[in-house]
Amino acid sequence: MTDGIDTDRLRAFGRKPGTPFRISKIGHVVLNCADLERSVAFYTGLMGFEVSDVYSETMMPGGMVFLRFNADHHGLALVGGLPGRSASVELHHLAFEVGTLDEVLRARDYLARNGVAMDFEGRRRAGVQIAIEFRDPDGHRLEIYWGLDQVGSDGRVRPPSEWKGTIGLAAAIGDPVVGQDTTVHDRSLLKD
Repeated sequence: MTDGIDTDRLRAFGRKPGTPFRISKIGHVVLNCADLERSVAFYTGLMGFEVSDVYSETMMPGGMVFLRFNADHHGLALVGGLPGRSASVELHHLAFEVGTLDEVLRARDYLARNGVAMDFEGRRRAGVQIAIEFRDPDGHRLEIYWGLDQVGSDGRVRPPSEWKGTIGLAAAIGDPVVGQDTTVHDRSLLKD
């Protein structure tokens, strides 16, 4: 037990035998926003999403914008009319995967050039993904990551003894975990 949490008991929970379906991915997330236009500009202009559809206020109080980042109609939707800044109480963060480590570095540099402050840069422990974390205009926590461990059909995950939580992208890249190829193809991106 750690800090009042029975970690072994929590790890013992699992998929109920006979469950007739299996969730394959997070389909989409919907966020409330104080200023819909400001948030759409952030997610399209800085995060690279594209607008699929828009609801007027007659269809959804505050208006609603559907955004995509792949072939799905939407992976994120924004609803206007949030009274003030989000406290991010219920939602801890949203994480977006990119295909290469270089893209994490490019995202960091691009966001910084556009005035977005980073809350975290480096490698997380469980999952060992290399990531940057920051906030959207309403204070929602966002993560862009690469290299999340994959769990095979045997269900085995990397043991905690192999986690390497690291602050700083250069440190995470310079000290990879077992099996993680942290080769950066554009070496000019390495400036932590």
